[in-house]
Amino acid sequence: MATRCLIVDDSKQFLVAARMLLERQGLTVVGVASTSSEALQQVESLRPDVVLVDVALGEESGLDLARRLIAERPADGAAVIMISTRGGEDVADLVAGSRAAGFLPKSELSANAILRLLDGQPG
Repeated sequence: MATRCLIVDDSKQFLVAARMLLERQGLTVVGVASTSSEALQQVESLRPDVVLVDVALGEESGLDLARRLIAERPADGAAVIMISTRGGEDVADLVAGSRAAGFLPKSELSANAILRLLDGQPG
């Protein structure tokens, strides 16, 4: 069964590109969202296995969204992976405080990297 993914980013261009890439690599992208409220609604209705959340979500904080998703998820709920154009060393402390499953720079985004993080391996 394919891993079901929701992508949350304020860049429409990135959402299109990331969806195409991940679907081509075998993930099922069940939805995309550009705001925290859209993301929360879609997580509730679509029940993805993993939610990719941009650290800088426009005027909103992707880290706040990640904390909320993690705090509110049931035991079988979606894992959260933080993504950003910035490198891991730039956001490591922030991501660690979010309790996300991991972090991926957008330049390294791939289905394999996501699956490694979900399996508890480094990105």
